[in-house]
Amino acid sequence: MADQTNTWLRAVAPDVIRPLNQTELKAAVAALKEIGRQEPAIAALMAEETPLKSFVTAAISLSPYLRETATLKPALLASAVSEPLEPLLEGLVADARNAWRGNGDGATPSEAEVMSRLRIAKRKLSFLVALADLSRLFDGRQTTGWLTAMAEAAVAAAVDHLLLAGEDAGKLKLADRYAPSVGSGLIVLGMGKLGARELNYSSDIDLVVFFEPFAGILVSPEDATETFGRMMRRLVRIMQERSADGYVFRTDLRLRPDPGSTPLAVPVEAAILYYEGRGQNWERAAFIKARPVGGDLAAGEGFLRELVPFVYRKYLDYAAIADIHSIKRQIHAHKGFGAIAVKGHNVKLGRGGIREIEFFAQTQQLIAGGRMPQLRVRATEEALQALTDASWIDDTTRTELTECYWFLRDIEHRIQMVYDEQTHVLPQTEAELRRIALMAGFADTASFSARLESVLKTVERRYAKLFEHEGELSGAHGNLVFTGQRDDPDTLKTLVALGFERPEDISRVIRTWHYGRYRATQSVEARERLTELMPQLLKTFGESRRADEALLRFDNFLSGLPAGIQLFSLLGKNPALLELIVNIMSSAPRLADIIASRPHVFDGMLDPSLMVQLPTRDYLSGRLESFLAGARHYEDLLDRLRIFAAEHRFLIGIRLLTGTIGGMQAGRAFTDLAALILEAALAAVLREIEAHHGRFPGGRVAIAGMGKLGSFELTAGSDIDLILLYDYDDEAGESDGPKPLDPVRYFTRLTQRLISALSAPTAEGVLYEVDMRLRPSGNKGPVATRLRAFEKYQKEEAWTWEHMALTRARPICGDADLIADAERIIAEVLERPREEAKTARDVAEMRKLIDEEKPPRDIWDLKLIPGGLIDIEFIAQYLTLVAPARGIAVKVNGLTTEEALKAAGGALMDVNDLDLCLEAIRLYSEISQVTRLCIDGPFKPDAVPAGLIDLVCRAGDCPDIKTLEAEIKRLSKAVRKVFQTVVKG
Repeated sequence: MADQTNTWLRAVAPDVIRPLNQTELKAAVAALKEIGRQEPAIAALMAEETPLKSFVTAAISLSPYLRETATLKPALLASAVSEPLEPLLEGLVADARNAWRGNGDGATPSEAEVMSRLRIAKRKLSFLVALADLSRLFDGRQTTGWLTAMAEAAVAAAVDHLLLAGEDAGKLKLADRYAPSVGSGLIVLGMGKLGARELNYSSDIDLVVFFEPFAGILVSPEDATETFGRMMRRLVRIMQERSADGYVFRTDLRLRPDPGSTPLAVPVEAAILYYEGRGQNWERAAFIKARPVGGDLAAGEGFLRELVPFVYRKYLDYAAIADIHSIKRQIHAHKGFGAIAVKGHNVKLGRGGIREIEFFAQTQQLIAGGRMPQLRVRATEEALQALTDASWIDDTTRTELTECYWFLRDIEHRIQMVYDEQTHVLPQTEAELRRIALMAGFADTASFSARLESVLKTVERRYAKLFEHEGELSGAHGNLVFTGQRDDPDTLKTLVALGFERPEDISRVIRTWHYGRYRATQSVEARERLTELMPQLLKTFGESRRADEALLRFDNFLSGLPAGIQLFSLLGKNPALLELIVNIMSSAPRLADIIASRPHVFDGMLDPSLMVQLPTRDYLSGRLESFLAGARHYEDLLDRLRIFAAEHRFLIGIRLLTGTIGGMQAGRAFTDLAALILEAALAAVLREIEAHHGRFPGGRVAIAGMGKLGSFELTAGSDIDLILLYDYDDEAGESDGPKPLDPVRYFTRLTQRLISALSAPTAEGVLYEVDMRLRPSGNKGPVATRLRAFEKYQKEEAWTWEHMALTRARPICGDADLIADAERIIAEVLERPREEAKTARDVAEMRKLIDEEKPPRDIWDLKLIPGGLIDIEFIAQYLTLVAPARGIAVKVNGLTTEEALKAAGGALMDVNDLDLCLEAIRLYSEISQVTRLCIDGPFKPDAVPAGLIDLVCRAGDCPDIKTLEAEIKRLSKAVRKVFQTVVKG
């Protein structure tokens, strides 16, 4: 890396990049002037016209991420323009590497402190490296080198912290607390670009973890798998959990041996046996770049030496060409990268992209690396040079591919610098493509596009030449003939080869499509599109678990479509969408039924930002506002609400299904969606009531969410628990409209109208099933409750269980002053000291009553099982109620059960019991969200699709359903003991 000392950004060339447009430029200048009020260096920068000023304003006009970072951390930008670069970066890498160490006071930093230190160092380094890259003071090699150095330092520091924590917890006995990893036998290998020191700007990092059970650090060697497995789960959390400081690196452990059935950390001996006996060519290719990055580095190097015979065969391994090319063809088949383009092209996986250059090098390394040790290098450029030195490729090929590689890496970095997203896809729009072109130093999109197309075609030509003798691999999958009255024998063989167990049934179903018996396949054009799509469609379905069932659900979907041309055209052009549909059909019958009965929800899946945009409240609110903008009247608005709610419940579910969000995020998203729908529905109902009955003098209305609606834990199939509160001027006798009503009838009718708007079945379905049993006096009380009656009831008449429910009450929408009053009353009720023994008896009796009247169906009834969700909820609620009597202030309203448990249990529970309950509720919540999303009714492993079993195991982070069931039994048994200890009733 070239020395930038004392030159740094001040050496930037004039006009190295240009701002996106005048609007963005003005916004950037305004942001920098605001920063200048805090940082004299930025004020000085903005005071004169220099190449540096032009560059900085252009950079933050082109990258919203850089602008946001500069705005949040003005000092970071100030240091960037005034301090030497390399000392800054070296200091940040050192900060990350030493994040596990104390401050010299002998105290070991907490995990939260380690996480914060790593995030701060990573964010600063990313910001500085981006500026250096955009200014061309760094080239791609330096950029990837510094990003890799940060990732390696962060991983190593996190591992050292976890080893130290393991010793503090009595699980490990380290050889040296000041060098925890040395001699630990814990091997953390960086794979892919991390191993090759080629990380991209917003890269995931791929890790594979092994351990030597008898390295001597385990207090109980028989617990090695569990100990190191838990450690790796914490490692992933340390690295990728988002906090106020951001995240470090998204972390993937799926390159380990047989990831579906092995723990997160694999014993060394088991790993060696796996690779020797069952290792695949793709794993050989992956280990070309493997490098120890954390833990016991010496043991890691030793492990890789043992793997050399697996990775590099002694003979010339031409068979590897077929396998590697097959991997590349599968990427094209699954991801939809069938042609060279500019807009929307994937510069990593698309044709002519980075992956083809990597495969070009890796394939030949696999072929000849056994006999030519000089080919055993990690970095792509280094590999191309080694292949040239060994006369496997010529100088021209090496030069072309090296130049193409770094050009594409530069473009990849710029795509990711825009929003700090792990994407490799160029924008679809001209305006956004221009952003990338300008960031890359081009004058316009035309010159950028011409250069990119030239690069992609060069790579594709070189890559194709390597595989020119493998033409037979790129042919069809076999006969796929569905004409005539009888099955084609070769077609049945092809179907079996593709993965179908009942080829005759599948052939018959497909003939139904081709015969035009469904509306979707009645037109000639639709059947032609379907014929073109058929090979890819059957291949994709065939690769799913229980392919026959999945395809039959797709058949049900097709049978309900009004037309098919658009769908078949979309799927033909976008195999990634087809893969998503197959995922739904093979694992989520409930979602499949929704698509089949309400095909319009499918439209949202076509949004290219679906997996990029998180379903936050702001995101959903913006979408809802624009969707409702054209509503003409009350019923039209309600129908739009129903359509929007159905579509976005579905799309949140899709994100959960694909792993884009987890169960906790899904619960919050489902709840935010419900709250926005409630707010819009309440506003519409109020307008409607006022049109008929006028306003009520001093009238105020608010909705309080109870249960899971109050605690941000709704699932895809949840109903909603509400209390409608109101108030009005005492002197008022009736409303002032054409049909005046007294106060009771006015607010009762308003409430009934709201319930009807939410739960009445229409052609567009039902918004939500509404449960109001948690209102004062339950079903016997009025549907709407005046605030003073609510206060009196809660303070003088409510039972303990009603106060337990009140801990999850959350005013959601309505009059701001009434919301504030309701929150005050709720707080006053919950802050009153209670008789602890009586409260414990009431809670225990209620739990016993539930046990007797609603026994759990089986171990998968996670809500009702002893030690299940109800026990944890009751623990949190009980502690909240008794905390005031112990002189402890706890505020839990508006928190999830997990957050409430932390708030109440942090001071009132044994820390180990608290950790156990938190672990249990996370597991229960993740599984519950997935099962409620995918099926209606109980989860029964023997009866649900195999794809759902895989999803549930993924949600529970277990290799198989039996292991997960055992984990639930272990946790529930322990939680029930905690419940009995905490609630001494």
